[in-house]
Amino acid sequence: MQDIDMARFGPTVGILEKTGRIPVLNVKLVRAYPHDPHAFTQGLEYYGGYLYESTGIAGQSTLRKVALQTGEVIQKVSLPSQYFGEGLTIFHGKIYQLTWLSKKGFVYDLHSFRQIGEFPYDTEGWGLTHDDKSLIMSDGTNKIRYIDPVSFSVTRTLEVYAGGEGVVNLNELEYVNGEIFANIWHSARIARVDARSGQVVAWIDLTSIVAKERHAEEAVSNGIAYDKAGDRLFVTGKNWSKLFEIKVEARPH
Repeated sequence: MQDIDMARFGPTVGILEKTGRIPVLNVKLVRAYPHDPHAFTQGLEYYGGYLYESTGIAGQSTLRKVALQTGEVIQKVSLPSQYFGEGLTIFHGKIYQLTWLSKKGFVYDLHSFRQIGEFPYDTEGWGLTHDDKSLIMSDGTNKIRYIDPVSFSVTRTLEVYAGGEGVVNLNELEYVNGEIFANIWHSARIARVDARSGQVVAWIDLTSIVAKERHAEEAVSNGIAYDKAGDRLFVTGKNWSKLFEIKVEARPH
């Protein structure tokens, strides 16, 4: 994991210490890309020049590799009809994908998309990302679990708070240099969570991006991907027709 200039995402801790309030950061649209409007996005990751996406809905759930520029699906496998696809992440040449209520995740070969394993967990499956050692999983509560990628045992549980209030509905996740970016289900905000303390250090306000999409009630913003080499941040939503590259403004509102 290379170092990332967090100044690009705006100041956080300093403002929080001075004001006692969690800063809310606006975003600027950099570029919009095509996105499959039938993809109920539950997991998103940028890797090797492509987007990797997990889509949900039982009977429609998939794992897919997508061309960023065109939105074309380059590679795809469908989950058995009883599974509702959720978060995914790529770690050490393998793709890890959660399911919602089945308490089972799948492991795939990165290149062939061949399923090479599965793993259990005892909660709902929502979002998934990783740091340099562990898978990092959300389950819709304010708890984020660190999971050993070999034994799949829970090695740490992080409780997320904004001040003294627990932050629930943590959904799709992305790990960015010591912070966990988390979509908040049915909210136009992304929480930037300190991975050591669990405290929200800033909110990223996606209201201006959400307004660009005409969508049904459940087609909420969901999907965060970070291109480390290109220093680009991408967001999308469930059944959205566009994927957006955004830049987080430095000044809070």
